[in-house]
Amino acid sequence: MSPPSANMEEEKKAEESTAAAAATTELLLPSSPAKVLPNFVAPYGPTVHVSKHPVLAHKLSILRSSSTSPSSFRQALREITFHLGYEATSTLSTKDIPITVPGSNHIDHIDAIGSRISDKVALIPILRSGLGMVDPMLELVGNATVHHIGMYRSKSLMPVQYYNRLPKKCDVDVAYVMDPLIATSATIISVVSILKRWGVSEIHVISVIASKVGLSELLKHHPDVRVTIGTVDEELSADGNLLPGLGDCGDRLFGTPILEDEEDLVHPSKRKRTMSVASES
Repeated sequence: MSPPSANMEEEKKAEESTAAAAATTELLLPSSPAKVLPNFVAPYGPTVHVSKHPVLAHKLSILRSSSTSPSSFRQALREITFHLGYEATSTLSTKDIPITVPGSNHIDHIDAIGSRISDKVALIPILRSGLGMVDPMLELVGNATVHHIGMYRSKSLMPVQYYNRLPKKCDVDVAYVMDPLIATSATIISVVSILKRWGVSEIHVISVIASKVGLSELLKHHPDVRVTIGTVDEELSADGNLLPGLGDCGDRLFGTPILEDEEDLVHPSKRKRTMSVASES
């Protein structure tokens, strides 16, 4: 039998050998980028989340491409919205509810505790391009109500409201405002102001692309609003469009021609262009 001092010395050597082996393994194994880089970063503050997910970046390139058909455009917007909405809804409150789970014999049922969203949620798509974001959000929060607000930009780039279906009484805890693009942010700022006057306590904006200037303006006017976006474009054109952006989102979503004036809000029978074309034929 070995003396106690010899046993202690052998244990010490074994520990040192194990530690050395572990250190060597750490040096040989490369660090995982997924553990270092988060999918979402907040360079504009804790209320703004900009996606860094590689799959979303891939889908965003499809959305931007001028060769993408309207059907593929709608599908890409749907997938991107689902990803952004999944992250945006992470702050919703839940409550415990009793549920039963089927047993392995398909006869017994096991009692368990589940969760249900306790917040009353409203989806606010800004017409018309915001309509393409409604269905994927309803897949996430199926009990949400949907209230439409129609806005368009005048020649002076100021937002003009032409449609509002908000109920008189506000019984909503959280409202998700959906617009694929935030350019000058004048439209989104106006809609958020409308919702605050309506009485919503928590507002969350979901957008695919925002301009750097527009995002800063939104936060300056509404610093309490949460924002989840896919990416940020650095530039705006002289007429207030994102660069590179993705073109006219509404026209690409619905496959409609681009009108150079404001006649898209006029009935086809009253449009000057329609009437002139009809007279020529």
